[in-house]
Amino acid sequence: MSANEEAIRDYYEYVDSEAYEELFELFSEDVVYHRPGQEPIEGMNDFEEFYREIRAIERGTHTVLDLTIDDDTIAVRGRFTGVLEGQQVDFGFADVHRFDDEGLIEERWTYTDTGRV
Repeated sequence: MSANEEAIRDYYEYVDSEAYEELFELFSEDVVYHRPGQEPIEGMNDFEEFYREIRAIERGTHTVLDLTIDDDTIAVRGRFTGVLEGQQVDFGFADVHRFDDEGLIEERWTYTDTGRV
């Protein structure tokens, strides 16, 4: 398994267990996070604030169904089951992660089959 693939698999483990310190270590200080219908989250300070205070998902589990690697980019297709804004949810997602030259995730895109998350 490549270091980038390991980082992506770790990402889902860390986000599901709310291990935010470990999660943030996977990302560049200049991280940009894109989500449909919302302004991008830019920079580590805003990224940390999103995960600690703003994220609408309360808890849950990501299941990786497919993972595709191309140079500095990894695309993931999966399912999420958990609690979103107080409601039990189960939906599909696709994430794209782009790595910098130091092996840190510098850009991330999230898409779901439910619209905004």
